[in-house]
Amino acid sequence: MSLRTGLCLVAAIVLVAAGILWAMGQPVFCRCGVIALWSGDIYSNQNSQQVADPYSFTHITHGVLFFFALLLLAGRLGVAWRLVIATLIEVSWEIAENTDFVINRYREATISLDYFGDSVLNSGFDVLACVLGFALAARLPRKVTVVGILAIEAILLLTIRDSLLLNIVMLLYPIEAIRQWQMAR
Repeated sequence: MSLRTGLCLVAAIVLVAAGILWAMGQPVFCRCGVIALWSGDIYSNQNSQQVADPYSFTHITHGVLFFFALLLLAGRLGVAWRLVIATLIEVSWEIAENTDFVINRYREATISLDYFGDSVLNSGFDVLACVLGFALAARLPRKVTVVGILAIEAILLLTIRDSLLLNIVMLLYPIEAIRQWQMAR
């Protein structure tokens, strides 16, 4: 498959996912009535509602991790096929993340006490952040990519007291000491 065809498939996948999220009842835009490129306050009602927020960087990490996992598991497939597969995985997460089960789990186990899911806008751009991470991993030297992921994790830990790793830990096996540290703004 050509890269152009792969990118067209990625766009189609994002549009189908947007339709699914909308049909699930997720708002297209922030219910607050504001549409913005960035929402930096993870405790505001605009987190996971605008184009991007601090968690968007974790989706870049998803893309990098998917690139390397698919290179290992499906390296014989061309990069365009692996990009489509990575996009399908990311879209699957975005849909699962916006189910009542996962939303409630976030509220119970993490610092996301007022989490009501993502807007369709935010989910779409989270998928594009994943695609960006995939593309960066495909182009950059591995050492640069690893350092970039470690930097993202460290910066998120320092700025919002959360990261992809902590988010996974707290979602799967909540640790009260971590939750207390995260809530101590």
